[in-house]
Amino acid sequence: MESKQPTVLLVDDHPLFREGLKALIRRSGRFEVAGEAGTGREALDLAAALRPDLVTLDLALPDANGHELIGGLRRAAPSARILVVSMHGRFEYIAAAFRAGAHGYIVKEATGERLIQALDALLAGEHFLDGAVSREVLGRLLEAPDRASRVRDDRYGLLSRREQEVMRLIVEGVPSREIAARLHIKPKTVENHRSNLMGKLGVHSQMELVRYAARIGLVDLDLWKEPGAG
Repeated sequence: MESKQPTVLLVDDHPLFREGLKALIRRSGRFEVAGEAGTGREALDLAAALRPDLVTLDLALPDANGHELIGGLRRAAPSARILVVSMHGRFEYIAAAFRAGAHGYIVKEATGERLIQALDALLAGEHFLDGAVSREVLGRLLEAPDRASRVRDDRYGLLSRREQEVMRLIVEGVPSREIAARLHIKPKTVENHRSNLMGKLGVHSQMELVRYAARIGLVDLDLWKEPGAG
């Protein structure tokens, strides 16, 4: 007997974009598109009726505040993991989405491969920030006027070399499967390293880990610029 595929609810007010998402998700062969909504009201009704495993959510809907809708979706389908798929990559939108209860955030310019990686990550219980989004978040966190004022935290020295490698990749928004492939280790080993390093640092989420990395000056955004970027 085949196991049931994880279900996804698509929420976007542009039918053409939803069709593209649906085709992409179906091609992956790993998820079932359970329903589609073009308004906030439809999204809440379908979330309550379908109880999807995952929700892709556009923040710009004609009848709802996208950030407020996140909370409504969490109440309608408490076990659903919410991935914001938005045209907005600014820090204010990203921070507000995570404060409202989103589990992941990518911009609409992201590749189809990154979307599937994001869905996989959320399904595995992780949070997800696409690379471009991570740069924006870190850029704002690193805006302190005196970079020298950020001192290295002694707790970072408690991490093993491998844990430090895993931490840097997590902060860059790389999902566990890709980290495992890059470091030639098993995904379960990545999760063990993630759990251990977060425990040693006293952080409880990817966003807290990003803030920690920025605070101690661990991340250099210049290394993350796209080729040709000024």
